[in-house]
Amino acid sequence: MTAHTFTLIVDGPDLQSDELIDDVHEAGCDDALIGRADGIQFADFDREADTFQYAVLTAVAELESIAGINVARLADAGLVSMADIAARTGRTRESVRLLIAGERGPGGFPPPVTDPRSRYRLWRSDEVAAWLRENLNTLLNDTAEDHIRAAINASLELRHHRAHLNDAERTDLRTLVDS
Repeated sequence: MTAHTFTLIVDGPDLQSDELIDDVHEAGCDDALIGRADGIQFADFDREADTFQYAVLTAVAELESIAGINVARLADAGLVSMADIAARTGRTRESVRLLIAGERGPGGFPPPVTDPRSRYRLWRSDEVAAWLRENLNTLLNDTAEDHIRAAINASLELRHHRAHLNDAERTDLRTLVDS
């Protein structure tokens, strides 16, 4: 088994309260550190499991077995900023900006997932890592879990938004998920 470290963002009652602290451990989350930062509740896990996916999915199920608790997402959404790319590759921000703009390198840098006109653009870590590896023989120090991380977050986001849709909207959107 391998130790997997991840953070889940949690909605619901305060898990650090005297009433729920025992429930967290009884649910199986004795490998989690519960905290709150800027009003956002989180659970930091160091979980032994065969796969990252199994570690995260069991943690979600255990936390959600506590009444009123909902896991919103993994804290690491698999997104990187220009500064993140620079830091993880040992390049300057200007060097990364030039790669993104196509003014250096072979061009074809992956598009951002946020508004391309925004000052605060974000890219999918796995796409940037693949582009750097294929085009510049450079590693982003990405993790093998990037795709599963992104899929878990997409599933948690879909679950959250699906609750606010009517049956017809859910049916229409199912074609996107099932294709």
